[in-house]
Amino acid sequence: MVQAAFAQAAAPVAAAPSQTDQMLHMFAILAITIGIFYFMIIRPQQKKQKETDAMLQSISKGDRVLTTGGVFGTVVGKKTEEVIVLKVADDVKMEFSKQSIVRVLERGE
Repeated sequence: MVQAAFAQAAAPVAAAPSQTDQMLHMFAILAITIGIFYFMIIRPQQKKQKETDAMLQSISKGDRVLTTGGVFGTVVGKKTEEVIVLKVADDVKMEFSKQSIVRVLERGE
């Protein structure tokens, strides 16, 4: 029995991987990490940005919107391509940057 244990201990050790194999392994792990970052972080962010841009382009007169400051208002017009005029109360109109619109609550007209 002791001879069998010594025979197993004397088995040849596998050769260490070559430098080429180590480099390929390192690049494979790097590529997998970059792929995970792309599909988990970058791609969803780009998709959300496209949705936000589409929402901002579709804003029209009569839409009820919410701004980043928490102000609710109804779109009464556009002063420029980047400035929207909101009616926030009777006889109260305020100008907001189009980028400050967070959400369209109701579509008008």
